[in-house]
Amino acid sequence: MAARQSVTYDCGSGHRFTMPFAAEADVPAVWECKVCGREALLVDGERPEPKKTKPARTHWDMLMERRTTEDLEEVLAERLAVLREKSGSRKSA
Repeated sequence: MAARQSVTYDCGSGHRFTMPFAAEADVPAVWECKVCGREALLVDGERPEPKKTKPARTHWDMLMERRTTEDLEEVLAERLAVLREKSGSRKSA
């Protein structure tokens, strides 16, 4: 068997557990608690810097990348005219 090391983690709920890793493995600073599933921190370890993430792009953001406000106002006016025309033809029928 390969050489191993035991690493201890503490979770925020007060649970303490040990995980076996290969001796040459890079030990993660954070691990999921085996008892409750919360984030557990390596004993005597430092919390890693949170990863920077991009904000989620909404449908509106993607639309505004492709069209200007003036374009959207024109499309809206065209669609409203079509709907009004259909609504008017129903009343006269």
